[in-house]
Amino acid sequence: MADTIQIDPSLRGAHMPLTQIPIIDISPLRGAPGKAEMVEQIGKACREIGFFYAVNHGVAPEMIAQVYAEARRFFALPDAEKEKVAIEKSSCHRGWFRIGGENLDPAKQAEGDLKEGYKIGRDLPPDHPRVLAGLPLHGPNLWPDFLPGWREVMQGYYDEMVAMGRRMIGAFALALGLQEDFFAPWLDVTMTTLGPLHYPPQTGRITEARLGAGAHTDYGCLTLLHQDESGGLQVRRRDGVWIDAPPVPGSYVVNIGDMMERWTNGVFQSNYHRVINVSGKERYSLPFFFDPDFYAPVECLPTCLAPGETPKYKPTTAGQHLLDMINASFDYHRDKA
Repeated sequence: MADTIQIDPSLRGAHMPLTQIPIIDISPLRGAPGKAEMVEQIGKACREIGFFYAVNHGVAPEMIAQVYAEARRFFALPDAEKEKVAIEKSSCHRGWFRIGGENLDPAKQAEGDLKEGYKIGRDLPPDHPRVLAGLPLHGPNLWPDFLPGWREVMQGYYDEMVAMGRRMIGAFALALGLQEDFFAPWLDVTMTTLGPLHYPPQTGRITEARLGAGAHTDYGCLTLLHQDESGGLQVRRRDGVWIDAPPVPGSYVVNIGDMMERWTNGVFQSNYHRVINVSGKERYSLPFFFDPDFYAPVECLPTCLAPGETPKYKPTTAGQHLLDMINASFDYHRDKA
């Protein structure tokens, strides 16, 4: 397989010590000692590269393995079956999107990313006030009920990740010099999304014209990514050098997105990353996007503006920010807007 791959030199990530992306023990989020040191490490990582590996997170390996098994079971289905829960049929950006359905680097990719995925969000019933009001990105999930047990596994993991995200955002608040519960008023109806992904192996000549995931920054507030052993994730440092972010056993890759960069006035860095699957096998990952309430005001935080400075970004809301980003990456959603 390796001799069929011709990767553009610009796409080769530098092999750097893992200290380039620090490994942080987050067990203090669950009551272990060392919270102040953990908060300091998180703040340093978010200021310097916007990424870190989180270990001792408390999510059971058995649960993670089960989620991967269910993701593989779904993605192995024929497209005709997956089409029954296609994202185009959802009123709130949920369900399956086909290979090329998302384009994270439209300036360079004509055909979209070489991956397929599934969007699972907060499952609100049709009679929920926000659904009745037609609020974008709010509503019921599209579940593949033709796969018995699939929904229960994914919902259980989703709930586990919501809890982890709530703990993590408190640590971010402390790292920003705020009270730990600063973000709490906007966490009742979070816009949290679990998005299992499948990347087929990439062969032949590989350029920026088609990657597993084109170079991009994440849209939102906070991403918690579990990646399998295939590798392929690369992160761009602030000096422009791309480095590999290989899988670290027992870890999540944590990174901030554009929303958090706006909120912190650029103090925390939302950095570019991409995926190139040259492992010769199918690659799977489990990104979880933790975003606050639709109406959360995203404007410069009080600890992120020095005397005499003006904010770099115009105020917006979490919901409007996400809508703007989704419309830029999903043609079907932009066409419906």
